[in-house]
Amino acid sequence: MAALFHIPVLAFYACIAYNGCMQYTIRKVSNTLDAVLRRRAREQGKSLNKVAIEAMARGAGITGRAVRQRDLRDIAGTWREDRAFARVRAAHEAIDAELWR
Repeated sequence: MAALFHIPVLAFYACIAYNGCMQYTIRKVSNTLDAVLRRRAREQGKSLNKVAIEAMARGAGITGRAVRQRDLRDIAGTWREDRAFARVRAAHEAIDAELWR
């Protein structure tokens, strides 16, 4: 009977451990992402796990630090033709035959 008493206690501690230190298995990590995370870990002297958790926290927006990003949405599609610029660009792109002999 004493062994049955320990099952609820063991389950209680397992629940605390599970919820206090959640573990994930992440599949299909690209080679590029893997290389970047490993490089950052090396450069920062941190474990790969720590760097990956920090990256996920930043991506989820829970770091408490504002991440400054610029996507240029405000200027996309605003190009206007400019004759003076077109002339300068054409002159820049012209090939000087004498230089290519």
